[in-house]
Amino acid sequence: MATLTADQREYAERAEAVAEEFTDDAYGWQGSVPWENLQRLAEADLYCPSISEAYGGQGRSDVAAMLLTEAVGRVCPDTGWFTYMQSMVGPRAIDLFGSEAVKSEYLPAVTAGESFVSIAISEPGAGSDVGSMSTEVTEEDDGTLVCTGEKTWVGGVPFGDAAVTWVRFPEGLGSVVIPYDDPGVTIEEVYTNMAGYAQTRFSIDNVVIPDSHVLTRGKEAFKRQLISLNWERLGSSALTVAWAETALEHALAYANEREQFDQTLDEFQGIEWKIAEMYRQVETAASLMYGCAAGAQGHEEPPSRLRTSTAKLHCSQIAEEVVSEAVQIVGARAYQQGHPLEYLYRFARSRRIAAGTDEMQLNTIARALKSDGLPAVSNR
Repeated sequence: MATLTADQREYAERAEAVAEEFTDDAYGWQGSVPWENLQRLAEADLYCPSISEAYGGQGRSDVAAMLLTEAVGRVCPDTGWFTYMQSMVGPRAIDLFGSEAVKSEYLPAVTAGESFVSIAISEPGAGSDVGSMSTEVTEEDDGTLVCTGEKTWVGGVPFGDAAVTWVRFPEGLGSVVIPYDDPGVTIEEVYTNMAGYAQTRFSIDNVVIPDSHVLTRGKEAFKRQLISLNWERLGSSALTVAWAETALEHALAYANEREQFDQTLDEFQGIEWKIAEMYRQVETAASLMYGCAAGAQGHEEPPSRLRTSTAKLHCSQIAEEVVSEAVQIVGARAYQQGHPLEYLYRFARSRRIAAGTDEMQLNTIARALKSDGLPAVSNR
């Protein structure tokens, strides 16, 4: 990509080289954690690039995390997901908003590829409607903070240590870190999603929250956390672009080898048009997400909600479309359990729900346009 700096390009090349080591085991994790891959990335000084160096990260920009997610996810979808989740979601919130104590407690193990920190937002009665969350933190007479409530659809609980948990304080929404081994945390139900991973519903019963484990509290603090989600949306975009790219690669390879009616599939104009259209979708998606990130290097100038929601929406949709077209090209083989494209399709479908549904992204885009109008030419 022309907009990469020399340092970013060198980093991406190193990430691609290490990711190739994951080829043999790709598509075989089936809901388990590719710990050895995460630790290999950490050993190569690649893992969690946007986490501060003081806690084992690389201290790079979030663009580096996007590059790593794309490079790794293009080879191994599972490792790409873990890379995104630990570089740009829960641990990133701890790094940005946490106390020295909570950073030291959780981040070194995460950046070493030995631990996982989740994000817990949804509740049985509050999904996209975050404002209706009922999990609350109350303050007792002696100043002790106590949390009670319930969270659901939380990823990574069986193999994780804690969750960055969105809660309601007396003065409004905020976030805290809750360890799973607290006696007040009870696993109520474990679901298995289409991709084969566990998603958990857990209750929180009078869990004491140390001041050190409060990440954001108060309107302005929580507003900063909401703005930081713009980077999470771009991380999700990088993940889905990676999955679309590898689906296209599978389709290209198959079409080049498979013969029907005395010629290979890729000699049929109909297949050529499919392949060209799939590439157009992948390239426009990648250009959109990196273009959105290019003017926002760091959290002082985060990417706008309009552009990040547009990128997240577009990339999530094209991933499903491209994977589906790849399945169509490969045919019955790709429809069988265990085929890489069947595996990818189950993964890709999740991103139109996770990190903000398509419908919520459309709402955000429309409201931003009504509020601010179209971006000026000078803001391109």
